[in-house]
Amino acid sequence: MPEALLSCADVRVRFGGVQALADVDFEAAEGRITAIIGPNGAGKTTLLNVISGMVPAQTGRVVLGGRDLSRAPAHVRARAGMVRTFQNLEIFSNMSVLENVMTGCHGRLRLGAWQSLLRTPKSLALEREIAGQSLAVLEFLGLSALAQAPARDLAFGQQRLLELGRALAAGPRLLLLDEPAAGLNIAETRALGELIVRIRD
Repeated sequence: MPEALLSCADVRVRFGGVQALADVDFEAAEGRITAIIGPNGAGKTTLLNVISGMVPAQTGRVVLGGRDLSRAPAHVRARAGMVRTFQNLEIFSNMSVLENVMTGCHGRLRLGAWQSLLRTPKSLALEREIAGQSLAVLEFLGLSALAQAPARDLAFGQQRLLELGRALAAGPRLLLLDEPAAGLNIAETRALGELIVRIRD
């Protein structure tokens, strides 16, 4: 079996008097699709929140590629290659489809604020490069024809793909999907499953 990319050990989370997670241990191997399955209220989203650094665990360890990120904030985990989507859609509805995907590249940028603000040749070249990469992501998802459309005009299933596209644009080492098929019909769910396999491959 491949070596674990992600490992969680003895993770516990309590919200007031409610034990949301108790002694969670699991590993996800690199190059594999790993599912966390359980009924509503079982703590699946809470676990993803702990892994991604959005909710602190009272105890336990979260290790990505041998690096202990247990106490690291969310932005440090994102820089380490941990990217997630959310159960509820989180898109920028007033921005174009392409601009939404381009925002996923933000964490990979190494450009000073002044260069971006002053629109220097370097910042403009980087923007063109990011636009090209984002268009390639949209092509992969089958959304390239809608690149200039406002995100709010997409059908719900397309908006789900858009959120996934933004996550892919970040260049994740580990991609966390929180109920990615929520709200999708049977055909859309099947297509999403095939797409996830293509992403892995």
